[in-house]
Amino acid sequence: MSRACELTGKAVMTGNNVSHANNKTRRRFLPNLCDVTLISEALGQNVRLRISANALRSVEHRGGLDAFLLKASTDELSQRARLLKKQISKKLAEQQAA
Repeated sequence: MSRACELTGKAVMTGNNVSHANNKTRRRFLPNLCDVTLISEALGQNVRLRISANALRSVEHRGGLDAFLLKASTDELSQRARLLKKQISKKLAEQQAA
């Protein structure tokens, strides 16, 4: 399992630990990933995702998983999130036609 957010693509970054004596050693900055269950109103089902805490705040700010996925660009989404986005847009298009 990769250490990357499924919605925003936020992943591990590298950098340096810098001591008071200015010694530099390599380190990793890990994203704050959480296993969460989000509700898709369009699909009427729960979706389990591994997302960063920052992405969770963004989802809540935009008004839920459906609104977030419809507005997000597909190049930073994971395969599962792309599939969800496609299903949600298809379901919403069906509801608009009816």
